[in-house]
Amino acid sequence: MPDPAVRVQKFLADAGLCSRRAAEQLIAQGEVWVNGKVAVLGQKIDPETDKVTVEGSQVRSSLQPKITLAVHKPRGLVCSNDDPHNPETIFTLLPPQLAKHRFFTAGRLDKDSEGLVILTTDGDLAQRLTHPSNLVTKRYLVVLERGFSRDRIPRLLSGVTIEGERLKVEYANLINVGPGGVSTSIDVHMHHGKKREIRQLFLALGHPVKRLKRYQIGAFPLRGIPLRAGKQLSPAQIESLFEQPGLAPRRPGVRPAPRAKNAAPAVKPAAKTPSPRPAAKRLAKPAGPVKR
Repeated sequence: MPDPAVRVQKFLADAGLCSRRAAEQLIAQGEVWVNGKVAVLGQKIDPETDKVTVEGSQVRSSLQPKITLAVHKPRGLVCSNDDPHNPETIFTLLPPQLAKHRFFTAGRLDKDSEGLVILTTDGDLAQRLTHPSNLVTKRYLVVLERGFSRDRIPRLLSGVTIEGERLKVEYANLINVGPGGVSTSIDVHMHHGKKREIRQLFLALGHPVKRLKRYQIGAFPLRGIPLRAGKQLSPAQIESLFEQPGLAPRRPGVRPAPRAKNAAPAVKPAAKTPSPRPAAKRLAKPAGPVKR
């Protein structure tokens, strides 16, 4: 017979309590107990016989359906399941038939940013998408308050150190370069993503960010998903999040910028995912459910 034992952090994620990473933090903080004793990282339990409590409340085994959504987040919403200071979160976009499940944000955007966000009930997938070792590439359109010179692109690649942390990007390219090799729009790729890293990086270089939009994760583009809408991803589309099509070398030279009249060409995906893409469904009321 197969061994029913699972690691306690996986049990908490599968029960819909939180992501696996958040579960590991709870265990490290001593907030998780198994059969009356403080749990330790990596500890295995039997979901059928062991009693697991978190912050004094028992967690019961209740496997959720694995649902993964690609959502077009607007500015003004936070990517948090519970924020007393911001009652409007990305989860308020979910219709009732989806809101009853526990979703995790697999790669957040701050309140002032917009674009592609992945929501999933699959704790293992959330772990894969957010763990630094997996190098999931995110692509952004960055609009600055004032022009950025192409001569300063190497500073974005080499990065700056703020409070002991190195902030940098893997790729950057100016869009619609004006006279003197200056532009306020930049295409940026990165695969780590600390909290507000892009904003802090540009601010440290003297260029506050006016607008920040994530337009692609891996090979999956935001294109075709209207603002405040979302679509359920197929297994092939989920795997496309881990692909790196057309990724520039880690230390590229400055390429000639596109001569388009606006920034739209810069946010086109480098490649299409192999599976067909059904039309996205608006998540907020009064629209119907995301197509499965």
